[in-house]
Amino acid sequence: MGTDSAKAGGLPAAIAAWSGFLHIALMRRLDPDKFADLAPIHFAEHPLPPIIVADILLRPTEAYQYTLDQRVPRYLPALLKQRRVDVPSVLRALYKYSSAHLKVQSQDANALAGDGTEKEEGDEGDESQTKQQIIRWRNSYTPDDMILWRLAQAVHQGSGIKTARQAIQVARVLAKWMALFTEVAAVFSREEAYGSLHGPRRGSLRGLQVKDQVQGARNAFVMFIVAFSENPLVLSVLDQPVCKGICKMLSDALQAFIPCIMQGLPDLAGRLELFRSQTLGRYLPPDKKDATEVNGYMDNLISLDNVQIPEVPIFNSRAGLYIYLSAALVGRPLVDDSTLFTYLHNRYQGDIQSTAVQLILASFDLLANAVFRNEGPKTGHLLKSYVVNKVPLILVSLATTSTMYPFNPELCITEALGQVDTNVFPTLSGMFEMSNTSSSFHDSVRQDFCFSCQLHGLLSQTAIENLLGDITYQSLPDEGRYVKENLVQACLQDVDRTQKLIEELDNMNGNVGAAAQAITEVISSLCRNRETMTLKQLCIQLAAKPLSLDVLLLFNRPQNILHLLCELLDDWEGYEEDQCEYQPVYEEFGSILLLLLAFVYRYNLSAADLGIRSPNSFVGKLLSGGSLYRPLEQLDEYEKDHVNGWLHGLFDTEARGLGDDLMASCPPQDFYLLMPTLFHQIVIALSAGYLTDDMLKGGLEYVVDVLLLPSLVPAILYLSNQLWVGGAQIQSAIIKILQVILRPSSMSNEASAMRSSVLNIVAKPLEHALRSYQRQDPKCQEVEPLLRAIQENLSLSRRTGGADHTELESWCSTQVNNNNANNNNNSANSANSATPHNSLSAAVRHTVQSLIQWAQNPPLNGMPATYTHRQTLAAVKMLGAKRLLSILLDELKSHADTPQTSIAYDVVTALICAPDVTNDASLAATTTTSPTTTTGAGTGTAPAPPMAEEAPAPQQHRVSLGEALKAEADDWKKIQKSDPVMAETVVRLYRRVEAQTALPPPAAAAAAAMLQPELDALGVGVVGGDVGALGDAIAAAAAAGLDGSGVVSDHHHHLVGGLGGEVGGSVVGAGAGGGGGGLDLGGDGLFGGLTTGSDFEADFPGWDMDLS
Repeated sequence: MGTDSAKAGGLPAAIAAWSGFLHIALMRRLDPDKFADLAPIHFAEHPLPPIIVADILLRPTEAYQYTLDQRVPRYLPALLKQRRVDVPSVLRALYKYSSAHLKVQSQDANALAGDGTEKEEGDEGDESQTKQQIIRWRNSYTPDDMILWRLAQAVHQGSGIKTARQAIQVARVLAKWMALFTEVAAVFSREEAYGSLHGPRRGSLRGLQVKDQVQGARNAFVMFIVAFSENPLVLSVLDQPVCKGICKMLSDALQAFIPCIMQGLPDLAGRLELFRSQTLGRYLPPDKKDATEVNGYMDNLISLDNVQIPEVPIFNSRAGLYIYLSAALVGRPLVDDSTLFTYLHNRYQGDIQSTAVQLILASFDLLANAVFRNEGPKTGHLLKSYVVNKVPLILVSLATTSTMYPFNPELCITEALGQVDTNVFPTLSGMFEMSNTSSSFHDSVRQDFCFSCQLHGLLSQTAIENLLGDITYQSLPDEGRYVKENLVQACLQDVDRTQKLIEELDNMNGNVGAAAQAITEVISSLCRNRETMTLKQLCIQLAAKPLSLDVLLLFNRPQNILHLLCELLDDWEGYEEDQCEYQPVYEEFGSILLLLLAFVYRYNLSAADLGIRSPNSFVGKLLSGGSLYRPLEQLDEYEKDHVNGWLHGLFDTEARGLGDDLMASCPPQDFYLLMPTLFHQIVIALSAGYLTDDMLKGGLEYVVDVLLLPSLVPAILYLSNQLWVGGAQIQSAIIKILQVILRPSSMSNEASAMRSSVLNIVAKPLEHALRSYQRQDPKCQEVEPLLRAIQENLSLSRRTGGADHTELESWCSTQVNNNNANNNNNSANSANSATPHNSLSAAVRHTVQSLIQWAQNPPLNGMPATYTHRQTLAAVKMLGAKRLLSILLDELKSHADTPQTSIAYDVVTALICAPDVTNDASLAATTTTSPTTTTGAGTGTAPAPPMAEEAPAPQQHRVSLGEALKAEADDWKKIQKSDPVMAETVVRLYRRVEAQTALPPPAAAAAAAMLQPELDALGVGVVGGDVGALGDAIAAAAAAGLDGSGVVSDHHHHLVGGLGGEVGGSVVGAGAGGGGGGLDLGGDGLFGGLTTGSDFEADFPGWDMDLS
């Protein structure tokens, strides 16, 4: 194309002239029409081949390297029309200077110069620049997006590729582009993997923006490949045998590139795979075209949403919500308002009447099940408070939604209570008629619930009399309905009011929700203001009431209560050098820490649950290694002095006890971290005879006093660990120490109450250790008194959702009545029925069948099917999620084509969607290890402390049922080949689970949680009240599927995204500024939704891709 003057000396001059011409045009912001008029004149004087013109037009300069000038894409159409450049040359120049190279090369520090330049490895058609440095654009993704998009349309219209030579040139550059995008996708995958392991890097927000821009450019490039693959000229050229090498090159590039777009653009990925296997595949070697491999690959491209299977009617059985609530309350309460409302909306699809009735029924069923299972008043206290204090608040939120959904709370409550068993929850008259006059914790639940509903305006006095069947003797609280803000103000002015509120957490009158949130705000305020003396009193009071901690978590997240306590303990400022007395500091610090430990050990909370991120956090260190001793050689001189000082202070009679000098030299954080090491030295000294029994008692008198009592938590946990693994002398010494601690000769009332709080925390692990030692030495008479000393504390020690050993024994015994003995898997099960795992499998089957049968015909005023979610959690842990899922799928398959099919799906879906309260310490990383876990050769020795700069390791978790189901759904086609019925079952179940765990659309997130306004201001009227119009009833409330911190709830997270991949606008190759380029794949052609007049001209005037 007119290259006669571009010879030896003329070429550099022409390049310089074109560079100057473009520079002047950009500096003067020359109009595209004017540029189009001047370009032919300039070209006549300085002709250059298209590849060089495109290079000059699209390359950065040393002075400007960030992104392509916006005028260049407007000049490009004129040069394309005039044939000064062509599609291959533009495509090559875009590739050469794309920022994607920098993204890839940034992984290798030696490949990228400090100024963003890179040595070129050689490029076809431009050998003169080999080994010269290439300056890349810093951010070319948006221009790449725009230009690739327009080139794609030109190729689709037939005006972009005119000759066979151009088709081959484009094919070569396309292969390079695909390899580049494949490498970029790999870089992003590595960054995501690093982020999941080590947390987001600095600048991660910028990284997300770059990722979106890269995806936009990649999507536009995909459209170009699709247009290229369907261009008639291209197909005719590739059909020639001489293009065998080109076909092989494209096929290899596509094979690596297609997986990168499979999730985001599955339809286009399928079209490209057909192009690869059919058009390009004819020249591939026979071993590369195995039909099975190709078919299997294509099967994976088919979305689950497109699979056609017979539908089973959706039925919301009584068992479904019963299972969900059982899981939410089996351990630490997981009734987060936004998560619960999201689930209710997904389950009942905005039917508020049904939601209210089923919620009340399921709540009473849950409490009735606890009564039937004889779980006792301590376990039932939380469930009763949930029914009486929490459920009415949820109903208030339903009642205050938009009036477009009629909702009569009185009618719903009446309908629900009419199905509640009057034998378990009697009316007032029924209570007087009962032959057994002994009062039970559940007897008054019906009337307590009714009066709580009346307090919140849900029931009238007449309705209560009708429901309870007699004139009531109970009345509303004298103080009326609490308002949280008023309570907070009163508590901040009078600490006694807060202490009274803590006592009121045991009430069943409907005011507990406001009281619980008020207490949380008061504690937070005291932490922020560092009023540690007042905070000490509240912490001691709360730590002594484990059941009240359960109630607090009905209305608050653990992080809301404990995060500021952790910060206060980490940054303790009550330790000044000029301070006169240090005992008050130790008392205040220990009392606050005691409440924190009460929460942590009762619910098995991790550092992540508390919001701890710093590796230098005192609380984080205490939780990860606070029960593990450190050998003296691992201590620095400062720590050795502390240990030596405390040993002399406790046991040296000449040291005059624990003086201020000792506590002045050792901050309380250091003391608590050294407590296991200190007791290890005591155990060694006692076993070696250096400490007498009298010296031991005298020294430990200080420890069992109020001043140091909280330090017994890490001390007793250390002793429990050592009792498992120590030798005979060590164990004997530990028993002596425990006798002094658990059975002191005398104690003050204050110390006795605090010691009880400590024993509540350590009772379970201590009992296990003592039982183990008792089995080793059955003749030992010293263990039983110790066990009796902690007997009353055992039921208050843990609420983690873990099964008791008696429950596990009953589930793992061989005496399990499997009512489905004739199913297809019975022969395999019965053959190995003696093994605990198969017995547990049979127990799970029996439970599922019982739930299905009960849900099919729930008796009026009858007991629910017996169920505890502890069994499901134990099965996941012992059998594994995959095996448990297989059991559930077998049950669904056995109920196929029966009247119970819909109910079976509802039961199994509820089991999979149920929240998981477990926090498995055995799989947690160092910073989140259970405080009672031993490490290092079973000795309870703490590992060497990490360096200060070391970030906490990520917390791991077991595969959940939802994740196992997703993996099974990914292989649905493989399953279909061997078992079509099972494949249908998997797909159908997966769809049900995804529907019930779906997060609300982001646009509705402003609706916030429905229950929070009621807790913030409990003075809102019901039907006429205004807590903010929520529009679409529960749908709007479900929009708050994010928790209060803006974080997606954990147990929904594993199912979000599923197989759908990217959603929304991710498939749109948008132009600059978000305008133009909306991709409509529903049209007749590739660009059926696009017109140059509307979509393109609006943002890029003068752009005309008709190159003919």
